[in-house]
Amino acid sequence: MACISLAVTAQGRFPQVVSPAADDQLFTLQSGDVTMSINTSKGGKILSLKYGEQEVLSQSRWPESFGSTFWTSPQKEWNWPPVAEFDKQPYTVGQQSAEHLTITSAVNQRLGLSVGKDFAVESGGIIVVTYSIKNEGDEARRVAPWEVTRVANTGGLIFFDAPADSIWPAGLMDFQPACSAVWYTADEAQQNRKVNADGRGWLAYYADGLLLVKTFQDLQPTEPAPGEAEVQVYVNRGRTYIELESQGGYTLLQPGERLTWAVQWHLLPAAAASKEQLMQKVNSIIQQTPKK
Repeated sequence: MACISLAVTAQGRFPQVVSPAADDQLFTLQSGDVTMSINTSKGGKILSLKYGEQEVLSQSRWPESFGSTFWTSPQKEWNWPPVAEFDKQPYTVGQQSAEHLTITSAVNQRLGLSVGKDFAVESGGIIVVTYSIKNEGDEARRVAPWEVTRVANTGGLIFFDAPADSIWPAGLMDFQPACSAVWYTADEAQQNRKVNADGRGWLAYYADGLLLVKTFQDLQPTEPAPGEAEVQVYVNRGRTYIELESQGGYTLLQPGERLTWAVQWHLLPAAAASKEQLMQKVNSIIQQTPKK
């Protein structure tokens, strides 16, 4: 069966700004039937990703349960809650054009870091989010980039390329190997669960007839931050929300240096698709993704 691809082009206009609340500023990038909305007032989060009128991201109003955000890794350096400058406080808006939106966080003084986000609409229905982390301090620091995307737990499929027996901790989620990937059907439990894996540069989610594929740099097992991993999946207790997480390499930044890390977001329809058909679509996307 031939793979279905989404052929869309950027609209020739500036990202729209809407204000659903007095303290919110949303920028919406549109590429054909795909729209992505970013709230620069509250952590620069991606609040919405839609195909037509169909939403993909979690719209929960509970803290740390909605949209897509960005953190620095490893988590042990800030523990919890997330760093406010990167996750909740306003970002400064920079470039705006028909194809780009750039925003920058404030500096977190304890870590000595700031975060930048560049959102770019490309042909073929791709939205590329390029994250940056800059060392604003006086000493060298090691850090890794970390994207955390939340979707509602509607029983969808999560899949990526990794040996099933390499996923750790073992036994928390029932990942099954098939069609050159490992697959997990989101279920319900009365505990929070998180697993880690050495992926192959992509992570996919299929639910309600839509396929979300994210591609990023494929890391060697030694490249993530200590205790972290290239691919991570978190399932909140009950049937609430899921986090699809990916990380870049653990990098030594000298004072004033900056790392960049890009994630390509692909969203396309895939009604009643089998695992084999879904993998055909993923492989088609991977083959068209430029190697970094």
